[in-house]
Amino acid sequence: MPIWFGTRPSAPAASPPEAAEPLARPRELLRVGLPRVLNLWSTHQFWIALLETLGFDARRIEFSPDTSEALLREHGKGRGTVDCCYPVKCIAGHYGELLGRDKRPIDLLLSPMIQTLPSFLGGHVQASLACPRVMAAPENVKAGFLKGGDLFATRGVRHLTPLVNLDEPDLAARQLHAAFAPLLPGLKPAEMQRAVQVGLATLERFNAGLRNASRQLLADCAREGRPAILVLARPYHMDPGIGHEIEVDLQGHGVPVLWSQHLPLDDDLLQWMYGPDLAAGRVASPFDLRDVWPSSYSANTNEILWGAKFAARMPWIACVVRLSSYECGMDQPTYTPVQRIVEDSGTLFFSFQDLDATKPAGSVKIRVETIATYLKTRAAAIIAAKQAAAPPGCPL
Repeated sequence: MPIWFGTRPSAPAASPPEAAEPLARPRELLRVGLPRVLNLWSTHQFWIALLETLGFDARRIEFSPDTSEALLREHGKGRGTVDCCYPVKCIAGHYGELLGRDKRPIDLLLSPMIQTLPSFLGGHVQASLACPRVMAAPENVKAGFLKGGDLFATRGVRHLTPLVNLDEPDLAARQLHAAFAPLLPGLKPAEMQRAVQVGLATLERFNAGLRNASRQLLADCAREGRPAILVLARPYHMDPGIGHEIEVDLQGHGVPVLWSQHLPLDDDLLQWMYGPDLAAGRVASPFDLRDVWPSSYSANTNEILWGAKFAARMPWIACVVRLSSYECGMDQPTYTPVQRIVEDSGTLFFSFQDLDATKPAGSVKIRVETIATYLKTRAAAIIAAKQAAAPPGCPL
């Protein structure tokens, strides 16, 4: 029952245009577009599995390409909306590319507003919230495609932006059922609940595989006495147009690179690393951040702080590289704590802050070469010093 302010109109208000009619074709024939941006970089496996479980054909799920200057110039020009967050601004190019496809045109543009994220730190921190700018980005960017005419309507594309709490499966199922039900006749709540369960299980298996690979990489480094680099960044810095492939340039020097989101979480390893802190009562569990970060509300921020603690305790992580986008308000308060955690352990620390559209190729190349040189000359001493300070009996 709607609540009216003032005089109630004599005729009922029109339904939102995006939910006025069900999608015209069967689910298995619909083509769904997903912009490969922001928190889709860490949750894409969930959305693929969810759609497939609901009866969509996985072969008809279309992702936008990597962010690039050409993508923004060709597909996002004149569609920008006001936001100082560069990764949010980039979405206009992804929307424009998906909407402008003449070959394999999409029927549905799914761009979820993720309020909370599934995180391996869940239960050990105060919350797992997404950045509010990132959460609201789909509706923000949508405005640029409505000025001068509704491009969604012109292209015959529904724009679906469900608000979803991915750290609460039952709530997520209710939220997604409410969003999808008007478009998919006959969709039952139980059907969506099962799809959410399958999606989360698929995402966890995917992440577990990457964590196992990270453990194997660290075991190889321990066996061979080689250093590794840990990248502390947000998931979307894996996008070449956002993170400028700095980690790729580093790997070109023969040093393996780990990402903080996919560090190993095996109990034997964490008990070895955090045993002294647990015994001294400084933390309640290996995932506890209270000793370094009392305001543990943001999922990605929490994982960056935890990654810094992991790096400080892992002997074969000899260097940490921090990536951050231009004027990221969520990252700025963490710059000093992260640097202190890393450097206090004797680990090398380098940061690339205020990354934006321009890749300063010359300066990035010089800095990457500097990092490689420092590792070549200092890594052995750093590893030896961290091993001497670590507890005995490393399970690697």
